Amino acid sequence: MDRLDAFRNIAEQASRGDMVFPTNVNASLKIQQALNDPDCHMELAAKLVMTEPLLAARSVAIANSVAYNRSGSDITNVRTAVMRLGFRTLQSLVAAVVVRQIGSTLSDPSLRAKVAQLWEHTAHVAALAHVIARKVTRLDPDTAMFAGIVHEVGGFYLLSRAEEFPGLLDGDPESWAEYGEKIIGRGVLKKLAVPQPVAEAVESLWYGYRAMPPETLGDTLILANDLASVPSPLFDTAGATTETSASTIDFVVGEGTLSEILEESDEEVKTLTAALMF
Repeated sequence: MDRLDAFRNIAEQASRGDMVFPTNVNASLKIQQALNDPDCHMELAAKLVMTEPLLAARSVAIANSVAYNRSGSDITNVRTAVMRLGFRTLQSLVAAVVVRQIGSTLSDPSLRAKVAQLWEHTAHVAALAHVIARKVTRLDPDTAMFAGIVHEVGGFYLLSRAEEFPGLLDGDPESWAEYGEKIIGRGVLKKLAVPQPVAEAVESLWYGYRAMPPETLGDTLILANDLASVPSPLFDTAGATTETSASTIDFVVGEGTLSEILEESDEEVKTLTAALMF
């Protein structure tokens, strides 16, 4: 099977929801479904989080990050962390665990390196999106962080299948844009029950058009992606912002500028990125 046929094969499976996930992903998806239940309360949420050690550790780490710990009082247990974070942030963290687990069974060192870089990129985009939403576009920062966490989910899934199809990731950005991002990406977003407004924001990133200054969730995500210091190891989309041009992005925000806001928020972005890294 050649590379294009492999893309088409995986895309066809994804479009009909027939996707192959590691066992631990399915367990995390069950936690996600439980958290989405309107009858789920904080005590139950804390118990669910404690069933997944990785999720429990990340919950405490995020609760102690600068973005969520304005008082400076450290949290040392899951129940208190869950109370501080709330359901919206917990759902983002479960999504982060799911995305991170998708490529966890790979044995090829080069693919594992790509997965690691893609997650580092993802964590930075999510942290930047959180700050940009809160301080620039005035949107819900938890939704923006969630969008950042899932924005490359199609890439993680494609990497998870790459050992089955040697040469799948060699060159050919057009196939990646058409099948990897759009068809496979849409299929995985649907499988993870990503809300439509977030899915639409991710799709806006595929096409790369953003308003300046940013206004929408899609604009927020694109700007965060442009500003991320760690690039995605996958193909650039047509018209993607280069590292050089990204470094020149600036505009007036209220009585300040984007550069000033990012400088003031540097510690917040760093601690949130670090808390998401696992």
